[in-house]
Amino acid sequence: MKLFLQKYLLLFFVVFGTWFSNAQNNQLRAYTLKDGLPQSQVNAVTQDAAGYLWVGTQGGGIARFDGISFKVYTEKNGLGSNYIQSLLFQKNSLFIGTRQGLSVRIKNTFKNYTTPRVYDMEMVNDKVFLATRKGIYAYNTVDEPKRVDCNASINSTQINAILFDGTSFWIASRNGLWKTDRLSNTGKFIKMLNGDFKSLVQYKEKIIAASFTDGIFLFEKGKESFQIVSEVKQINSINLINASELWINTTNAGIKRVNLEDNLVEKSITKRNGLSVYNIRIAYKDRQNNVWIGSSGGGLFKFEKNNFRHYTKNNGLTANRIYAVHHLENTLWLSTSESGLMTIDSTGIHQETTTSEYLNVKVKTLTNDTGNRIWAGTENKGIYIYQKKIRDTIVYDSILVDEISYEKLQLEDIYTATITTEDGLPSNWIRNIKIYGSRIWVATYSDGIVSFQYDYKSKKIYNLKAFGAEQGIKDLAIRDLARDETGRVWYSTSKGHLGYIKNNKVTHIEPKDVTGEEVTIGTILFHNYDMYIGTFGKGIWYSTLSKELKFEELRGEKELYSKNIYQLIFDDNGMLWAGSERGVDQISLNKKNEIVNVIHYGENDGFLGIETCHNAITKNTEGNLWFGTIYGLTKYAPSTSEQESSKPQIHFENIEVAYQSLDSIDLHDWTNSDKQLQLSEDKNHLAFRFRSVDLDNPEAIVYQYKFDKDNWSPWTKENKITFGGLDYGDHTFLARSRNKDWLESDAIGFKFHVIQPLYKKTWFRNLLWGILGLIAIAMVLLYIKRVKAKNRAIRERLQLENHLLSLEHKALRLQMNPHFIFNVLNGIKGMSRNDIAKMDKTINTFAVLLRETLTNSRKDTITLAQEIKTLKNYVEVEKLMASKDFAYEIELNSELDPEEVLIPPMLIQPFVENAIRHGIMPLQRPGELKVHFSTDNDFLYASITDNGIGIYQSQQNKTNTDHQSMALEVTKERIESLAGRNTLKIEEVSEKDHTLAGTKISFKIPLETDY
Repeated sequence: MKLFLQKYLLLFFVVFGTWFSNAQNNQLRAYTLKDGLPQSQVNAVTQDAAGYLWVGTQGGGIARFDGISFKVYTEKNGLGSNYIQSLLFQKNSLFIGTRQGLSVRIKNTFKNYTTPRVYDMEMVNDKVFLATRKGIYAYNTVDEPKRVDCNASINSTQINAILFDGTSFWIASRNGLWKTDRLSNTGKFIKMLNGDFKSLVQYKEKIIAASFTDGIFLFEKGKESFQIVSEVKQINSINLINASELWINTTNAGIKRVNLEDNLVEKSITKRNGLSVYNIRIAYKDRQNNVWIGSSGGGLFKFEKNNFRHYTKNNGLTANRIYAVHHLENTLWLSTSESGLMTIDSTGIHQETTTSEYLNVKVKTLTNDTGNRIWAGTENKGIYIYQKKIRDTIVYDSILVDEISYEKLQLEDIYTATITTEDGLPSNWIRNIKIYGSRIWVATYSDGIVSFQYDYKSKKIYNLKAFGAEQGIKDLAIRDLARDETGRVWYSTSKGHLGYIKNNKVTHIEPKDVTGEEVTIGTILFHNYDMYIGTFGKGIWYSTLSKELKFEELRGEKELYSKNIYQLIFDDNGMLWAGSERGVDQISLNKKNEIVNVIHYGENDGFLGIETCHNAITKNTEGNLWFGTIYGLTKYAPSTSEQESSKPQIHFENIEVAYQSLDSIDLHDWTNSDKQLQLSEDKNHLAFRFRSVDLDNPEAIVYQYKFDKDNWSPWTKENKITFGGLDYGDHTFLARSRNKDWLESDAIGFKFHVIQPLYKKTWFRNLLWGILGLIAIAMVLLYIKRVKAKNRAIRERLQLENHLLSLEHKALRLQMNPHFIFNVLNGIKGMSRNDIAKMDKTINTFAVLLRETLTNSRKDTITLAQEIKTLKNYVEVEKLMASKDFAYEIELNSELDPEEVLIPPMLIQPFVENAIRHGIMPLQRPGELKVHFSTDNDFLYASITDNGIGIYQSQQNKTNTDHQSMALEVTKERIESLAGRNTLKIEEVSEKDHTLAGTKISFKIPLETDY
């Protein structure tokens, strides 16, 4: 009897363990009201072109899911009814079958049409056929839905589903399954089966119909006979998943699955797999190969196939937090936050109750020796050694007298031992244990490392070696131990130190020679003579095991998802796995230890929880990886088929022009098209919002954008970009996205043109400049004309003034000449008549002088040489007439030829006459007369100097004699008319002893030449 019970108990564990193992491979994640789902009854699911998942509920409206949150649309947002029966996305429009009829969501608005309740929709040739509570309706996206007149039976009954197979329409109704060549009263309607048919799918060239009570039937194209696929009852709907997998959604048994390739029944999805209810309304597969399950009362479930299997407190673990894992033969050993050890094998999860009494503290490390004994390192209780062996024994049954009977029983042989400070350990706080051959290496929390051998019979240690500060370990807070391929035992510390022990000698490496900082090195891993270390905050570093170690950070085309590395392990495919507080990264390395690819697994990827536990990682003989986390234990099975990763899709969610949403165009039609949006000059402020929907890893999506000829921006999580004050002309905006696998989407683009205002257009500017130029030319010409007229008037006035001045000069000369002649004649008259020869000479000289004077008086100017000649003749006449002789000198100091310098005639003579007659003649001493001419670039300078009685005495004499020199006044006026006022200077000349030395007359006139 005992043997019988043991056999069945063993069978139960095998079945349970097999179910448990398989169940964990397909994960169900529930979305309920607490996640934002508006209602727990989900009747319909579909996905739009952008990747959003649309969920239709019973009373809560529809919800749009982006992988993170639900956005709900109800009657308050314009929806026709909150009671949704079916969903269909086609032609960039969402068709919604409701209790009140049809609602169509185009862009961001709803159009509602009243029909009987809509259970299903099928689009054929741009026309949507509605399966309603009372017959079939058709909607052509232009007019309102119209009833389709079929036959009397169909027109009056509830239609649950419609399917078009390319040639025929299949109609699942409440009173049977129908087939017709066209939906009209002229069509040929054939009733294929009686019954309440709920759902239709097409598999290759076959039609599969589900009846609520009679099972599932398969019809081949062109045949009226059928095959029974399944006799499952209480069917709500059927869906085709993964091309050949038929999912049968029931009201009372969850989901049944049938593989249509070989007609084999696959494992059902029930509460054992995570469903909270058995009433399933729909199953829908999205483009990322996830299957979404809508239930009646349990909300929405996400069903994803992955490589992970999870073990938690809910299915057998004593606690969720895993401190240590270790694989031995076909058994996984682990420690949790509860006391004792646990094992997982093919029969399930087991609590090693024998260990619980001593191991009532944390076990931070597990390993085994060559005898397959488990060594457990604890916090404050040293080392615990445990082994359980099971052996068979035969027990005879003495109850039966007539026959000898026996049964086989299994007995347990248990070995336990402890090693503490009393046995020679430096501390009972054990961080790590590694056993290589007969040598045990133990790292403590803060007292360094010990190495020893152990006698299992006497349970005593021997050959103990301690390695601490005295031996060269500068940081005793050891974090990990590992042995490389050359036999060196390495250690890492909390302050970033590394070192190794070989031949009982410590070689210590400072942090500056490792990562450069005192950062915790939590794990050490060796692979193919390369050393990898995981740090808390600086990622993964590596070095080849050469004589000169050189550590470099692990870098490459992609980055790790976290710099906090808690676990490191290589799988059998050469992939490096790194556990962190964000999950695990699968890292592909090339031969240069450069990162080629990083695949991250977090909660949305099937990895249990988020944070992994320090060094709680192992690999079994089958190549499966085991990860300990704070939320349970996760097994990764590489043999399981992985989901194919596809590049993300990106779309424009909205474009704002001058802070207003651009609702006048269909963004889908304008994206990556040749269309160009024309914007006025005051609409040059734009904002683009774009989005990639990733239902698995939405938080990993990053974006790039590019404007015109600029370079692509850095990757960012921002998905809205604003541009203000854009220049006029053509512009193009581009955006793209990247998912967690670093796959990039195709770029999307939008073209627009900011119209130049009229006043900034080239032709208008040219015209305006032309007009302004003509106006400017006209103004210039008018100005020139006015200036010319003004100049002409000025010139005429100046000519008149010059003419008048010339006449005035001539008049003055005419005034001078008679006076000059009169003075000379008086002088001749007064000469002695006794000196006839002198008188003749005087008269002859005067005649020459008179002829020159008369000749020069007709001219405006004469040469300076002529003027000097005339002056000499005049002075000679005066000397002849004078009562006493005097000396005279005429000097010229100029680089110019006196024949080229011009001077008005008779300009100097009056001053010379005045100097002779009124300055020298009254003088009692010999008289001297000096006339001096000089020039510069602008003026002709003249001075007449005599040594006479002085100007003041001369003027007194003139006053006393009432004699005025009219010639002197006339000449003064002539000079002022030529050179301006105050040009003429008359001054007395004094000797050094201040005695009077004569008079000096000087003036300047503008230099005039004849060249």
